[in-house]
Amino acid sequence: MGNNFRAEVCESREELQHRLRHALTATTKERLQMLYWIKTKAIATRQELSQRLLRDESTVYRWLKRYKQGGIDALLEVKTAPGKSGLISETVMSQLHERLGQPQGFRSYSQIQEWLTQECQVVAAYKTVHKIVRYKLNAKLKVPRPRSAKALPEVQDAFKKNFQK
Repeated sequence: MGNNFRAEVCESREELQHRLRHALTATTKERLQMLYWIKTKAIATRQELSQRLLRDESTVYRWLKRYKQGGIDALLEVKTAPGKSGLISETVMSQLHERLGQPQGFRSYSQIQEWLTQECQVVAAYKTVHKIVRYKLNAKLKVPRPRSAKALPEVQDAFKKNFQK
């Protein structure tokens, strides 16, 4: 019979229990549970293991093969797709962050859009610029509070002097 069920777990029973208790994702728990059952000899065949895990035998075989080749770290590694690269590179992002930190800063997101287009040759939508500045860089625009056109500077100075007393 091909592919006999021969799996040896190097980790101790206590270590597997500790990892099981502290596992964060369901996939990690499932794979650690498989190793724990093998270590405690709770199962005898790969078919029984696949039935308990509610997985196909080929999946269990792949997991055991990965464990045999790379150990527990290779088994628990979950590969993810890299995803789409960002519109704004890291160097441009750092330049923008520096510029936002300066006292004059930017007055509007449209002004940031223009700066990105002129200085960095990056064309980005208003919504994208807002999301990057506000949520990724945690920065706010340098816009002073509005002042009334009718306000007299002399009256304001007198108020400031009297207020401190």
